Amino acid sequence: MKVTNVKIKKVDGDKFDRLRAYVDVTLDDCLVIHGLKLMQGEQGMFVAMPSRKMRNEEFKDIVHPICPELRNDITKVVQEKYFALDQEQEAVI
Repeated sequence: MKVTNVKIKKVDGDKFDRLRAYVDVTLDDCLVIHGLKLMQGEQGMFVAMPSRKMRNEEFKDIVHPICPELRNDITKVVQEKYFALDQEQEAVI
């Protein structure tokens, strides 16, 4: 599978601690995954998959790549697009 489209909504860094952006990703122009998050971690930025809080208070991914290559591709494309956003074009929420 290939990432064919990425939509990013940057967030105000003052309002959120580690969250940098909400992300929607399209794969092969056939499947859209909404609700990804670009997060700032201790070892750099990473893409968190959409998740749901379970009854035991743990979070469980709703969708996630099975092969590491796809996860790496998604992360790479999202980070490239995030850093390429122009200040005037970005949507900050």
